[in-house]
Amino acid sequence: MSSISPPGPLSKIIIGVDTHKHVHVAVAIDDDGQRLGDLRVPVDSLGYQELDRWAQSFGRVLAYGIEGTGSYGANLTSYLRRQGRKVVEVNRGDRRARRANGKSDTLDAELAARSIIAGTSTAVPKSADGTVEMIRKIKVARDIACKNRTSAIISLKTVIVNTPQELKEQLDSLGDKALIQKCSGFRPGTVDDPISAAKHTLRALARRWEFLNAEVKDHDAVIAKLTTSLSPTLCDGFGIGPDTAAEILIVFGDNPDRVRSEAAFAKLCGVAPIPASSGMTTRHRLAWNGHRQANAALYRTAIVRMQHHQPTKDYVAKRTAEGLSKRDIIRCLKRFIAREIYGRVMADFRARTALSAAA
Repeated sequence: MSSISPPGPLSKIIIGVDTHKHVHVAVAIDDDGQRLGDLRVPVDSLGYQELDRWAQSFGRVLAYGIEGTGSYGANLTSYLRRQGRKVVEVNRGDRRARRANGKSDTLDAELAARSIIAGTSTAVPKSADGTVEMIRKIKVARDIACKNRTSAIISLKTVIVNTPQELKEQLDSLGDKALIQKCSGFRPGTVDDPISAAKHTLRALARRWEFLNAEVKDHDAVIAKLTTSLSPTLCDGFGIGPDTAAEILIVFGDNPDRVRSEAAFAKLCGVAPIPASSGMTTRHRLAWNGHRQANAALYRTAIVRMQHHQPTKDYVAKRTAEGLSKRDIIRCLKRFIAREIYGRVMADFRARTALSAAA
């Protein structure tokens, strides 16, 4: 730890933290931008306590600016929130500034603190200590299982392409479900020729697919239960299933009130127009830096509604007659769906909060 100068008696302190897997680096500055000191602590409970005591020793701490509040900084963020400290989520520093001024852990921590003074970092981090965090963890397991299930059936079909002709003819005409059942029931016996080797491989891949499919269904049941308990009206929206609801709730976090408006939520999902004007040209473009999984969930909902929801079909017909392309219509639909979802989630949150207050 190093100290440059003691703060004044009325100084307000900002702490910036650069987080890593094994150590966190903190820098303290006052509200005039003067650097006061830095500290390295291990990533454990004692380290978090040491960092907080060190920060409080300088005076009244306005906020902690932490990089990676959803990854390496998640536990530190949770600890500071439990102590009643204000935590601000800080994005990674500007790459151009890093190239010009160099990079180190203390520089990154200092930039995190200065971004709070400048007002460029204002986001409230997710609390990550409730039902949404449970959904997020189960969603990770589900997504991996889905990816491996897809890989299993692709590999199975690849093996069939080069399998002996007499076996290939039995399998080529089968649909996916029948193919899995057929291959899963193979009895290759002793592997002593190409056909028995092919059957052995196909049975292994088919049974792997069946195991992963059962795992995905198990995850889906848990996710459906958790999403319904957290936001009962969200899945009432046409085309919004448990998987889509899970992606949406992950964006909100366990403290959805941190998302201040439906426009802010739309920007988080990458469906909000932002100015892109220059000279005599006035136009907008979409914010591509949003949550891509949430954006994909909105897209799936829009496609389902375009196919099966009569009011959406009428809207598509109207906008098509006005000359809009299908791509632009989908963009409009995603923005409308984001507005609807925000209203449903916040209504459920307010109802849950009122119920807790009354209890």
